[in-house]
Amino acid sequence: MANKAPFKTTFEVTEVIRPIFTGGAVALENGARILATTLGDDAVLTDIKTGKHLTTVEGDGELISTLTLTPSGSHLIICSRSLSMRIYSLKTSSDSIEPRLIRTLKPHTTPVVVLAVDKTSTLLATGGTDGSIKVWDINGGYVTHTFRGPSVLVSALHFFELASGSVKTPETDTSREKKNRRKSRGAAEDDEVEIPSTARFRLASGSQDGKVRIWDLHKRSVVANLDSHVSDVQGLDYSPAQNTLVSASRDKTIRWWDTKSWKVRKVIPCFELIEAVGFIGDGQLTYTAGSNGCLRLWATDTGRELTKEQAPRPETEAFVGAVYRPELPFVVCIQVDHTLSLYKIPSDTQKLAQISPPEPFRRISGTHDDIIDLRYLLPDHSAMALATNSEDIRIVSVTEPKPGTETLVSSEYFGQDIALLKGHDDIIISLDVDWSGHWVATGAKDNTAKLWRVDPANNSYICWATFPGHAESVGAVALPRSRPVEGSKAHANPLNHPPAFLITGSSDQTVKRWEVPKEPQQGTKSTIRAAYTRKAHDKDINAIDIDQQSRLFASASQDKTVKIWSIEEGEVQGILRGHRRGVWSVSFAPPSTPVLQGEQGSVAGKGVVLTGSGDKTVKLWNLTDYTCLRTFEGHSNTVLKVVWLNIPPNEERGKKPILCASAGGDGLVKVWDINSGENECTLDNHEDRVWALAVHPETNMIVSGSGDSTVSFWKDTSSETQVASNEAALKRIEQEQELENYEYVGAYREAITMALQLNHPRKLQSLFERVVNSKTPDAGSLSGLKAVDEVLASLSDEQLFLLLLRLRDWNTNARTAPMAQRILWTLVKSYPASRLSSLSVKGARGQKSLKEVLNALKVYTERHYKRMEELVEESYLVEYTLQEMDSLAPSLNNMNLVENGDVDVIMTS
Repeated sequence: MANKAPFKTTFEVTEVIRPIFTGGAVALENGARILATTLGDDAVLTDIKTGKHLTTVEGDGELISTLTLTPSGSHLIICSRSLSMRIYSLKTSSDSIEPRLIRTLKPHTTPVVVLAVDKTSTLLATGGTDGSIKVWDINGGYVTHTFRGPSVLVSALHFFELASGSVKTPETDTSREKKNRRKSRGAAEDDEVEIPSTARFRLASGSQDGKVRIWDLHKRSVVANLDSHVSDVQGLDYSPAQNTLVSASRDKTIRWWDTKSWKVRKVIPCFELIEAVGFIGDGQLTYTAGSNGCLRLWATDTGRELTKEQAPRPETEAFVGAVYRPELPFVVCIQVDHTLSLYKIPSDTQKLAQISPPEPFRRISGTHDDIIDLRYLLPDHSAMALATNSEDIRIVSVTEPKPGTETLVSSEYFGQDIALLKGHDDIIISLDVDWSGHWVATGAKDNTAKLWRVDPANNSYICWATFPGHAESVGAVALPRSRPVEGSKAHANPLNHPPAFLITGSSDQTVKRWEVPKEPQQGTKSTIRAAYTRKAHDKDINAIDIDQQSRLFASASQDKTVKIWSIEEGEVQGILRGHRRGVWSVSFAPPSTPVLQGEQGSVAGKGVVLTGSGDKTVKLWNLTDYTCLRTFEGHSNTVLKVVWLNIPPNEERGKKPILCASAGGDGLVKVWDINSGENECTLDNHEDRVWALAVHPETNMIVSGSGDSTVSFWKDTSSETQVASNEAALKRIEQEQELENYEYVGAYREAITMALQLNHPRKLQSLFERVVNSKTPDAGSLSGLKAVDEVLASLSDEQLFLLLLRLRDWNTNARTAPMAQRILWTLVKSYPASRLSSLSVKGARGQKSLKEVLNALKVYTERHYKRMEELVEESYLVEYTLQEMDSLAPSLNNMNLVENGDVDVIMTS
C-alpha cells in the first residue's frame, strides 16, 4: 500500500474584494446586468445584480477619457487620452463576458470626452474637446456625419427621435418657406417627402459655452440653437410623450424646451451645480443630481420640485454624474468618493404630490482605498468591518446568499456594502471587535476613540460612546475577548450588554483604560474620563492586544519594545526587548494553545505572545521570564501584522502543526509553524504592503487587506491537498505498475503512451531503443513498429514538446543519438513544420523555450551528420588501401599452405 504523503499547509484565494471604479465614466446597459466602470487605464465589467467580476478590459497605457455601453449590451466603446477609440463586441454567457476587439480608430485630433449611443445600438456619437462631433456606424466602423460647431469642448450628447407630430411643425423660417412652396405640388408629392425613416432623427449637443444645438441627421445640419445657459451643459434628455427636451447646466438651472417651437417652457433655478438630468418613465418626472449630493425629482409640466427640501451632504458625497435607463427601476448616482449609489424611482408618477427625500437602497464602493485594518463582525461572522483610510468604517457582507438559510446580514452578493459607521472627523487607523462581533471600537487621527453597536438585523448602527482625552492620534484600540458565563444575560443578549472596558494607545505615548457606560452616551456634554492613564513608551504606540482571560494587555511601540501590563492596576508586568526596529503588531496566544517547542525548550502555550517588527522578523516570547523563544525570518520588509491561526483539535495535533501568520510591507502573507520555525507557505495576491490580517474562528480562513485596495480571502485547503496528494501518489503507483506490465508483455504502444504521461525518461529511452533495434521491424514503418508510429503521430502539444525535450537530451550522447535521430525523423515525417514551430507551450518563457529546444536539436544533428561524413571519407582511404594491397600481394591461388600440427602456417612458393 502507498505511503501517505507528508502533511502540507496550503491556502488558496477563493474571493477577492477588488476596486472597480476610480473616477471617470460609468455605463449601464438596458438589461441592468453589465456595469462598465473606469479603473485607471482599464475598464472593468461587473454584474450589477450579483456583484461578480465579469472581466477586465486592459487599456492602452493612457487614462480612459470616457466609455459607454450600447443599450443592448452588444458593444463596449472606450476612448483614452492617446486619442484612440476601441470598439469591443461583448459575447455574453451565464457567468462571464468575453470582450473581443473589433476595431481601433482615431476619431478626433483631440481627446474624446463624451459619447452617446442611439436606442438601436447602431449609431455612436463622439464629442471632442475641439468642438467637433462625429457620428459613427458601430458595426461598419465608418463616419456617417460630421458636425462642426465653435471650438468649444462638447460636454453632453443625446440621440433622440422626434415624436411623429413634431416633425411636421416648422423648425426654422427656411423650412416654413419650403413647405409653403410644396403645397402646390399636391398631397401625393407631400406624402413622398415624409417617407424617409431618418427624417425625425436628431442629435442634441451641449457645450462648455452653455449652448445647446440640435442637429438633423437627415439634413446633416443644425436645425436649432438653444442659447440660454451660461455654463457647461452637463445633461440632456428627450421625452416623446411630453415633446420636451430638458437641459441642465453648471449655471445651477434646469430648462425644459418645447421641441415643436424650440422655445423655453420653464427655467428653474436649482441652487446647486447640476451634473446629470433626465426624464423618468413617460416624462412626467425629471430627475437631477448635483453638487449637494441629493437626488431631486421635479414635475415636468410645472417645474415644481416634488422631493422635500434636503440638506446638502458632505463634499465627498457630492454627485459628479448619474446613469439612468428607461427600462430600469433605479438611478445610479456617482459620488466624489467613487461610491455608486442606487436610488429607486417612483413607480406611479401620476399621483405624486410630495416625495420624501430618496435614500439609496444600495451602495457600491468603487474603491476601498488603502485597507488599514479589518475584523470579522457578528456571531455568525457574516460581515466584516474595514478601516479604509477614511473617516468612516465600511461594513461589507462576506457570505454568499444561500436559499433556505438565514444570516444576520441581508446581502445579495459577497462583498456588498451594508453600512457606514460615520462619526469620526479624521482618518480611522485602528479597530477592534469584542467576542460577540456586535461591538466595534475605533481609533482615529481626530484624537478620539469610539465604541459602536452593530445590529444589522434591525438596521441599527449607532455610536455608543466617544472617548476623548488623548493629545494625539489613537493608533491602537483593544476590547476584551473573554466570553461571559454561559446562561448569563451578557452572554444571551450581547447587544444590550456592552464590553466592560476599552484600552487605547496613542501617538502621545500613553495608554488609557476607559470604563464603557451601560447606556448610550447622550450628546457631547457628557464626557467620559479614563479610569487610568499611563506613560507607556518613548515613541508612538502601534498596537494593543488583550489576553483571553482579560487579565493582561500588551502594548507595542516604535521604541522597539513591547510592554505587558495588568489590566486592573495598569502596572507593567514585564518588558520584551530584542527587536531592532519599531514593533508594529502584538498578539496573545489562543486559550487552547498546547505546549510549544522553543529554541531553549518547551513552554506552556498560554504564556506566549507573538510580535512583528520593522526589523523584518516575527518573534515568539515567553511571558514567564519575558525571553524570546524563537525568531521567524523570511520577510523582506517590515512585518506589519501577526495573528494566530486556529489551534487544531486534540485528535489532529499529531499531524497538523500549530500555525501563525504574518503580513509584511513586501506584499506577502507568510504562514509559520510555531514549533519548527519553518515557513509553511507564502500567500501572494497583493501588489502593495499588507496592513491587515484576520482569521475566521471556525474555517481558519485568512483575510488580508492591502494598500492596493483589495481584500483577499484565503481558504485553508490543507486537508483537501492532503487527500489529493494521497490519491495522486496511489494513482501513480498503479500507473507505474501498469507501465511495467505493458513493458513485460511487449505492448509498446500502450507502454510509450504511459511513459509519456508519467514523464519517465529512462523507461521511454529503453522502449524506443527496443523498437528502433527490433530484429523484425514492420515493413513501411518509420520507427520500426507501425503501432509506435501511430502513437507518435497522435501526441498532444504538451506531450510533443516533452518528447522533443527528451530527444534533445538523447541527441547529445553519441550512444543514444541513433535512436534519437530515428524517432526525430519519425516526428518530422508525421507532422507538418507549422505544427512543430507553433506548439502551445506552457510557462513564462513559452515559445522562447521551444525555439531553444529546436535549435539544440539542429546543432547536434548537424554535428552527427558531420561526423558521419568524416567517417565516410575515412572509409574511402581504408577501401583504397585494401585495393592497393590486393594488387601488390601475390594471389592466394598460387600459394601452398602447409599445416604443421600446432605450428604456425607457412607460406611456400
